[in-house]
Amino acid sequence: MRKMLTIADLKDLARRRVPTMFFDYADSGAWTESTYRANEEDFARIKLRQRVLVDMTDRSLESRMIGEKVSMPVALAPTGLTGMQHADGEMLAAQAAEAFGVPFTLSTMSICSIEDVSSVTTKPFWFQLYVMRDRDFVGNLIDRAKAANCSALVLTADLQILGQRHKDVRNGLSAPPKLTLPNLVNMALRPRWCLGMLGTSRRTFRNIVGHAKGVGHLSSLSSWTAEQFDPKLSWDDVAWIKERWGGKLVIKGILDEEDAHMAAATGADAIIVSNHGGRQLDGALSSIAMLPRIVDAVGDKIEIHVDGGIRSGQDVLKAIALGAKGTYIGRPFLYGLGAMGKDGVTTALEIIRKELDITMALCGKRNIADVDGSVLAQV
Repeated sequence: MRKMLTIADLKDLARRRVPTMFFDYADSGAWTESTYRANEEDFARIKLRQRVLVDMTDRSLESRMIGEKVSMPVALAPTGLTGMQHADGEMLAAQAAEAFGVPFTLSTMSICSIEDVSSVTTKPFWFQLYVMRDRDFVGNLIDRAKAANCSALVLTADLQILGQRHKDVRNGLSAPPKLTLPNLVNMALRPRWCLGMLGTSRRTFRNIVGHAKGVGHLSSLSSWTAEQFDPKLSWDDVAWIKERWGGKLVIKGILDEEDAHMAAATGADAIIVSNHGGRQLDGALSSIAMLPRIVDAVGDKIEIHVDGGIRSGQDVLKAIALGAKGTYIGRPFLYGLGAMGKDGVTTALEIIRKELDITMALCGKRNIADVDGSVLAQV
């Protein structure tokens, strides 16, 4: 196997090792995928200033996100169905993130449960919350996250209804996959994945099955999920979530200055500038295009993070230079997970760290805390 030097290398290997429906779930966007593509392409348009004959010794990427010490300003983003990229995926990714010194964020729609992840980690992780119509279930999720000593709640605000994701519909996405002839053939061509799945009991949404009313087994899950995302979710709901949680709160899915002001007024600890990885409103601006505008609007009122399109350490540096205090990687760690399991997640983080460190040095900076707009070229 060739050495994995870039996130693209991990992506190529994951494509060969993960069944198509799950690889496509991680790798696709909504409708025409224009926003998904823009998330990456707009990073490439940002150019850097090369500096020379400056002291590049004793460099540090250490930073803080919502007050927590991190080895670099990068967190693993909440991603659904992570445990279908690789058996026990959320547990492995959380362990890799903990060892690396960066936050791991568990999705409500994870395959491994809050309790599963807590059982294999020693430090607090973060939990991402989707708000369902069943508020008792939502309250129970929050309580379970508190019991697991999660140190931050990440409230996703941009999934009141599901965007048009054509690949998922065409592939008949389900967890576990339906045993149709095309799916069986596709899985048979990926024996590593099959062996891993045969060796685990974690193959469905374990945060939901057995916890939500009327969802005692897999057959009732799909109908419950289709009915439960709450289209009436509003800013008024944030108050009771914040009170029930009682800890650090991050609001994810902000892509507009007016919404940024509303989020800052809730008393949340941070917002994530995000378009859900291009998986919701196709045709929306990229996250990195909106980041400077939102920093200008509320950067003095609330900590600002960003996700979407980050595929390298250079992208991380650009986001920090434009005012973000933290960044999130979703697809890069999923590619690593699908390619090589826990080692692949570590490899993805190592790639990001090395690229960030070298790029920072070549821009004439020794400490990530000193990175600002001065590292960006005016073209």
